[in-house]
Amino acid sequence: MAHAQSGNDAGTRLLQTPSVQGETVVFAYAGEIWRTPLNGGDAERLTSFAGVASNPQLSPDGSQVAFSGRYNGQTDVYVIPVEGGPPERLTYHPGTDTVQGWTPDGSQIVFASARDSAPASYQRFWTIGVGDATPDPLPIPRGDVGGFGPDGERFVYQPITRWQDHWRGYRGGQVHPIWILDMETYEHTELPFEGTIDTQPVWAGDTVYFLSDRADNMVMNVYAYNVADESLIQVTEHTEFDVKSLDVDGSTLVYEQGGYLHRHDLQQDTQAQLEVTVRGDFPWAREQWKEVGSMATNADLSPNGVRAVIEARGEIFTVPAEDGSWRNLSQASDAADRYPAWSPDGSQIAWFTDRSGEYALRITNQQGGEARSIPLPNDVFYYRPQWSPDSERLLFTDTDRNLWVLDVESEEATRIDQDLYTPPGRTMNPQWSPDGEWIAYAKRLDSQFRTVYAYSLEDEEAIAMSDGMADAVNPVWDASGDYLYFMASTDYGLNTGWLDMSSYERPVERSVYLTVLDSDTPSPLLPESDEEATSDSEENGDADNGSDEEMEVRIDPEGLAQRTLALDLPARMYMSLDAGPAGTVFVGESVPNAPGLRIHQYQLDTREAQPFLEGVTQFEVAHSGEQVLYQAMGQWGIVPTAQPPSPGDGAIDLSGVQMPVTPMAEWQQIFDEAWRFHRDYLYVENYHGLDWQNIYDLYAPWVDHVRHREDLNYVLELMVGELSLGHTYVGGGDLPSTEGPGTGLLGADLEADGERYRIERIYDGEAWNPDLNAPLRAPGINVETGDYILAVEGRPLTTDMNPYAPFEGTAGRPVTLLVNDEPTTDGAREVMVEPVDSESGLRTRAWIESNRRYVEEQSNGELGYVYVPNTAQAGYDAFNRYYFAQQDHGGMVIDERFNGGGSAADYMVDIMSRELHGFFNNPIAERTPFTTPGAGVWGPKVLIANEAAGSGGDLLPYLFRRMEIGPIVGRRTWGGLVGIWDTPPLLDGGTLTVPRGGFFDRDGNWAVENEGVSPDIPVVQTPREVIEGEDPQLDRAIEEAMMRLPEEDPVLDEPAPPVRAPRALPDE
Repeated sequence: MAHAQSGNDAGTRLLQTPSVQGETVVFAYAGEIWRTPLNGGDAERLTSFAGVASNPQLSPDGSQVAFSGRYNGQTDVYVIPVEGGPPERLTYHPGTDTVQGWTPDGSQIVFASARDSAPASYQRFWTIGVGDATPDPLPIPRGDVGGFGPDGERFVYQPITRWQDHWRGYRGGQVHPIWILDMETYEHTELPFEGTIDTQPVWAGDTVYFLSDRADNMVMNVYAYNVADESLIQVTEHTEFDVKSLDVDGSTLVYEQGGYLHRHDLQQDTQAQLEVTVRGDFPWAREQWKEVGSMATNADLSPNGVRAVIEARGEIFTVPAEDGSWRNLSQASDAADRYPAWSPDGSQIAWFTDRSGEYALRITNQQGGEARSIPLPNDVFYYRPQWSPDSERLLFTDTDRNLWVLDVESEEATRIDQDLYTPPGRTMNPQWSPDGEWIAYAKRLDSQFRTVYAYSLEDEEAIAMSDGMADAVNPVWDASGDYLYFMASTDYGLNTGWLDMSSYERPVERSVYLTVLDSDTPSPLLPESDEEATSDSEENGDADNGSDEEMEVRIDPEGLAQRTLALDLPARMYMSLDAGPAGTVFVGESVPNAPGLRIHQYQLDTREAQPFLEGVTQFEVAHSGEQVLYQAMGQWGIVPTAQPPSPGDGAIDLSGVQMPVTPMAEWQQIFDEAWRFHRDYLYVENYHGLDWQNIYDLYAPWVDHVRHREDLNYVLELMVGELSLGHTYVGGGDLPSTEGPGTGLLGADLEADGERYRIERIYDGEAWNPDLNAPLRAPGINVETGDYILAVEGRPLTTDMNPYAPFEGTAGRPVTLLVNDEPTTDGAREVMVEPVDSESGLRTRAWIESNRRYVEEQSNGELGYVYVPNTAQAGYDAFNRYYFAQQDHGGMVIDERFNGGGSAADYMVDIMSRELHGFFNNPIAERTPFTTPGAGVWGPKVLIANEAAGSGGDLLPYLFRRMEIGPIVGRRTWGGLVGIWDTPPLLDGGTLTVPRGGFFDRDGNWAVENEGVSPDIPVVQTPREVIEGEDPQLDRAIEEAMMRLPEEDPVLDEPAPPVRAPRALPDE
């Protein structure tokens, strides 16, 4: 039995979400629930399963523990005796159910769930009793964490969810006062609020305990609010780490701080850290053999195509084309080995490794023998080493897009050039010339167009191969050394604004070009004529073909533009170029609605392209040019380049590629790399004022206590949260599988009616939206509101069972329901339906349509309503659909509440700020003229925003205000205006995002981040008003828009026809 304990003998760290009753404390650790005495000591495990158990809460009598269990593919509410035993499952809905606590009498468990929310997954509170069939929603409209007061008549809670609990010092729109709600009158009172993070309220006696970072040092501590006399005191005074969670039983407060559990005696006003030791076998921390073939990436091919080399889960493997077995060259579970490259002479394989703590170049032979390590110029991340043709040098790029050449023998690295900007894609794509004396690459200009360069290693200078008037990318050399291929686009235009929504629906078509490098070399595309060969020409030809001259690439800078020729390929959405044998180039095309790339093989001798492969995601040509390694439709293969392969040709099997994983060693590497990624990729160099090395030193000891991948994510969140920065997301990784059958949903609300479940509401789909499927609205089913569901797949459905339980495993497959308009089987009929795995889209559409109709009614048809769910593709589509379909209205209410962000919404504000310039008459019907511009709304616009609008949802109201389009109603937005891109993946597939770009305004000040955008007209959605069916923010937006409607229609009537003909002019 192993146990997790630190060197300072303070017990096990990373104990989370404690709950206390009497002499018992329960907590979560390593994905399980544990119990310990109030004074600490050895912990006993209460759960043991491959999922994740969290949020334990002891019942008021201390006999039971409720918790959230992520089993069977979803997170549900479970309850278990405090002594241990089989957990009892209480909920079955596929939405996440997060346990909050118990009702004061111990009869019900309180949990939070977003199962029926719209238009976003915000939580509300529910209760369910042990033995109950269905949960009941509390009337509270929204709530993240909270619980009942001792009398059961009031409820204290944090109304909104903060997207990043780990964001220290957060002061954006998601800070919110804690509310106490009277459950009878629905009137609320507010705890003292200073615009800081106030969260995790728990109630004992007359006191509400909660966490707040309101002190000057912004460290989260416990505060106590006396409900009777409205006094507030600070209970704890920690200065190094935040208090993260707490619970109270009336006499004792327990909380988590610095990874340890602490107790505070409320009578004695004393506190102490508990020394708790957790012992167990910790199966997820033991060495395991993992199949990693499915993680293969960054592949390369041996010179003659007999083996492939791949990166998979931080290891380097070679795999045979036909005979033999795979081979692990790196064998280091505690290191990340990345980007393998096979030398042209076949003797060496190089890759980057961080086994020293920073990335270095590692070189070994194909058997993985004695390896050589070469230090690299800077302590940063490196990309794609490529061998020179003579196998003596390597070129590669780094985090900051520097282009390097390294001499393997001398270990000297030379910086060749640097790209000027950091958009999401890395497009320098450097390539060695066939003689190894030139490097071709693409570099971004200040215009944001890219130009192809060829750098001479001898002359140490670069020649521009294109003029910057087209976006030129992907240079590759013909194997003859006579030509350089590249792709270029003249319609790149608005795609230079890669972050802007105005770049949407503007596909970039490129043509493929060839530059003849030497002015003495004839064009390979000259007109041809069939002529009889003479003996002289044959002899001369034989002499040419037998030449043994060493290849030399010569580039004549003069007249390059005139020697740049378009290949006979139609302009299309080409994405890649790869050189094959002399006179052959492979062109990768992105085909709409098709997976991967379609590879064309173009040959200069025929001047034609032929299809080569479909659905390609990786494509690497061997140094010889005779073989190619590809991945298509998930299958890897090695095939000759001489002719197009048939499906399945040359397939290589990676399914058996395995490696031993030592999780604790791997977790240390992931922690170290996460810290380095923030060091190397963060958008500013000062780490927001932190000593970043000190932050490493603070949290590195915590990793020794990690026994589950989920706990590592928690440590990573705490570390990056120190930056006080948005978009620092952490998630995923090699978590224990919790896959389950999934629960199907009918797109309906059910209510208990006697012994049967009755359909209370059916949510509609859309005929023109194929992705929005309403199971009960399919033609021919004829199920209506008020009907009863009597059986599922022949199994009776009664109200003594959870209505979702029979739908486990039904999502996406036909299911037979027995339905009737009466709660009896007499006269019932069977219908076949296909349940869905989520009702979110259906509920959101119902919410949007309800709001649109409400605005129409309240404004007497004067106003339209547009909901913008995000500033990504879905938001773009929604805006275009609803805005222009209602442009016959006098004004518009734009609702961006719960806007999840995406791109910069320049397109939306450009459209909304359009001015009316004039008209073209319409000579038919009512002669209502066409406007110029022809599309637009010329009346007032009002924007509704709230705290759950962020990122692109922050920038939209910022632009809306700056362009003076109209007033903003609602609440301050999230305050997260930094962009995330460019971060490499963690080696086990985990997610980590490092902000790469931050926003500052025209006055030169950092803006919006950790602030948000405040409304012009603040409106709070009070619980009572929302419970009564009102939407105060929407009502105020309608009022403001109606006030601003012009008295006269800006669209004028057609004037009297003009008299202009000379003969029609009156005589003088």
